[in-house]
Amino acid sequence: MELGQLWRQFKADARASYRFYQRDVDAREPGQRGSFFHRVQEFSWAILEKLTPARRVLLLLGMVLLLLPSTSFTYQNKAGGVQIGQFDLRFYGGVLLFLLLMLEVADRVTMKRDLEIARDIQQWLVPANPPDVPGLKIAFAARPANTVAGDFYDVFARQDNPQAASSQTPKFLIAVADVAGKSIPAALLMATFQASLKTLSAIPCPLSDLTQGMNRYACSNSQDGRRFTTAFLSEFDPSARALTYVNAGHNAPIVQRESGAVEHLSEGGLPLGILIDGQYPSATITLQPGDWLVIFTDGLVEAVNATDEEFGEPRLLAILRTNSHLGPQDLLKRVMAELETFVGATAQHDDITCVVIKAQ
Repeated sequence: MELGQLWRQFKADARASYRFYQRDVDAREPGQRGSFFHRVQEFSWAILEKLTPARRVLLLLGMVLLLLPSTSFTYQNKAGGVQIGQFDLRFYGGVLLFLLLMLEVADRVTMKRDLEIARDIQQWLVPANPPDVPGLKIAFAARPANTVAGDFYDVFARQDNPQAASSQTPKFLIAVADVAGKSIPAALLMATFQASLKTLSAIPCPLSDLTQGMNRYACSNSQDGRRFTTAFLSEFDPSARALTYVNAGHNAPIVQRESGAVEHLSEGGLPLGILIDGQYPSATITLQPGDWLVIFTDGLVEAVNATDEEFGEPRLLAILRTNSHLGPQDLLKRVMAELETFVGATAQHDDITCVVIKAQ
């Protein structure tokens, strides 16, 4: 790597580490800003709290030895002469800190391997390629903020009547969801969301009833609403070109008509997992050839650059407006490329998922 790349990576890692420990400091003293030395003390405690008791002893002992001066002493050799020797405690302090570093690296490598296995399992839960849906062209992309993500997307056929003739065109369920939080806790809840969606969607029922069933299940796993899930659930009927949807507290998807008119799909209710008896009314629109539907999670529009400016929905709309002649896959690539250019070297702070659909 070039020096410039190394420096940018170091700055990104330093910012991420600072924010990680700052959360603990702010949690202990919300809204308070002490002196510089007080802040250093609080950050030191935040770091120590992340270590096991034995490793805290190693860290503190190593720091103490590093601060002690070298010790000189005299001794008599075998020839009877007097010699002066030095005993440098700082060397042993460095050895202890190096040992602590090796222990932390071993933990990190073990956790990284487990996370990579979890990532592989998570990738099995979402489609690798969009299915063939009559009347629609679909493309999707997902970028986790960490190794595993709390975002979910899927498109699959849903038969209203299992006893109907196999020649009947099925309806297709299009789902995008975002579990509150990131990394392993969010990924575990995402897996339960996927399992409950597959199970409940196999039962013939209106989309609003399906969403209420998902909400009841989410409430049983939401830790009193702290682990809620925003979701956009929709059902496309190819024969009528009708899209019935429920928006459960999710970012309102964008519909751009062939004429250029823009609509937002916001009908629905609260995020799943907050209110067990919440109501989720549905709405229906018609997708005509040339219409676009863009479904995304908040990680896309809330991505920030080095000046802490958000990417924002207006930029997404501008990309859609000026590139509507492209196919879904090419348009999606353009969106992700514009996002990368905008954020630059700024670390990604949230999972990003985007589903782009064009009516044919």
